[in-house]
Order: sequence, then structure tokens, then C-alpha cells
Amino acid sequence: MSNAFLSGFLTSLALIVPIGAQNAFVLKLGLMRQHVLVIALLCGFMDAALILLGVTFAGATFGQYGWALLGVKYVGVTFLVVYGFRAFMTAYKHAQPMAETPLNQTISLKTAVATALGFTLLNPHVYLDTVLLIGGISVQYKPHQYDYAVGALIASFTWFLTLGFGARLLRPLFAKAQTWVVLEVIIGLLMWSIAYHIWFLPLK
Repeated sequence: MSNAFLSGFLTSLALIVPIGAQNAFVLKLGLMRQHVLVIALLCGFMDAALILLGVTFAGATFGQYGWALLGVKYVGVTFLVVYGFRAFMTAYKHAQPMAETPLNQTISLKTAVATALGFTLLNPHVYLDTVLLIGGISVQYKPHQYDYAVGALIASFTWFLTLGFGARLLRPLFAKAQTWVVLEVIIGLLMWSIAYHIWFLPLK
């Protein structure tokens, strides 16, 4: 296993594990036991396409213009800090008396696919992680940048399938609003820890 592949796998996993809108939707479907395989694979394929796009084009751009990658670094850290703050606010919302859990719903396959595409394509965090950050960091591994890309996209598929099918094991816990509070607090801490990692990550 090449160093580039392993680095791509671990970097991608570190970026996608925090529960954003996309991951939260996959988790929710897993808890509801609805359309898990289709949506997990769809999210994985979309991430794979964006990762390859980033390594092929954005990475080359960042390799020529170091200031562009530095700009992405600052934007990425800011975005993650803000997103972490929002996770803490969501935890506060779930902690309110009579807060309901989002489990008792039925979602059609058409709606699930449309929602997953929306969370993927309309979420700037997805582009930040896949096209910009992963694409930019891959420059360090030339001429093995595609080993890095393969590791990153395999991590994406692994995560979404594990999240979707593993979520059902946690269903009894997520019947309680308090569990969602704990989850969102963990999300906030993960977002901020990754922001810290990116801030001190050498991107040259």
C-alpha cells in the first residue's frame, strides 16, 4: 500500500466523518432502514467524481498558484469553525423540553435520491473537501496523485456504507432526543478539531 494511497484514505476519512448535511441524511436513512444501499452508493459515486475532478484540475491549478491553495486553507478553516458552531446550536435545540427525534418518517426513493443529490451538489462543504482540499493536497504526491485519489474515494465509499448500514444498530439509542444532543456535540468538536488540523497542515 503506497504512502499516497494511505494518506488519501486517511485524509478523506478525516474530512467526511464529521456529520454534515450529507452524512446526517445517510445516518437518518440508516436509522429509518430506508434506501440505504442506493443512497450510500450514490453519495460515494458523487464524492468519487468530485475527488477525481479535484485531483485532475484543481490540484494542477494549486500546484501552479500556491496562493490559491492558501486561500482555500483559510476558507476551509473558517467554514469548519462556523459549521461546528452550528452543530452546538443544533444540540441546544435538541436539548429543549419535548424535542422530537426525526425517526418517525417515511421517505420515497425519488425523494431520497433528490435530497441526497441536493446535499451533495448544493453543499459548499462537499466541494471544499473533495475538489479543493483533496485536489490541492494531492499535488504533494505527484506523480502518485491518483493513488492518493483512489485512497480518498475508497474512504468515501467505506464511510457511507458503514454509516448507512451501521446506523440501524444504534436505532434504540436515537429514539431519545438526548442522544441527538450528544451526537451534535461530538460533531461540533470534530469540526473544530479538523479546522485545527487544516490550519497547521503544510500544504506546499
